[in-house]
Amino acid sequence: MNLDELKDLLEVVRAHGLTEFELEREGFKIRIRRDGATPGLAAAAGFVPGPAAPVAVPPSDPAAASGVPGLDPTAVDLAIVKSPIVGTFYRAPQPGAPLFVDLGQTVRKGQVVCIIEAMKLMNEIESEYDGEVIAVYVENGKPVQFGERLFAVRPR
Repeated sequence: MNLDELKDLLEVVRAHGLTEFELEREGFKIRIRRDGATPGLAAAAGFVPGPAAPVAVPPSDPAAASGVPGLDPTAVDLAIVKSPIVGTFYRAPQPGAPLFVDLGQTVRKGQVVCIIEAMKLMNEIESEYDGEVIAVYVENGKPVQFGERLFAVRPR
């Protein structure tokens, strides 16, 4: 990535009011983060964020958020798969194809659970946990932000 590309990228982030943006290509990864009045820029080759710890999820409507009738996600510890980048969320590799994962399905650590399209690049998002998918928080084809909840997994 050259200086002009970096300036263009910063302008796009600024123009769209993004608070965080991450891009990975050809072994290079850059994360741009704006914290209020203190904008920051961090870049590292090969940087991979570690998995988040399981947390209790307090949705406004437990049955609707969990997708599983009668299950109250606030009553169990859930592992949350979050978006590592800003982009468009897709549950299948292409229109009409089977979903990567669905409610009630068991997933393994490292299994692809969705794709997030960012700057015309398709990024496969993998589960950081072994367990059962009990909630899908984002609709197919909808935009997601960095750190937004994608799936809730009951760890096993």
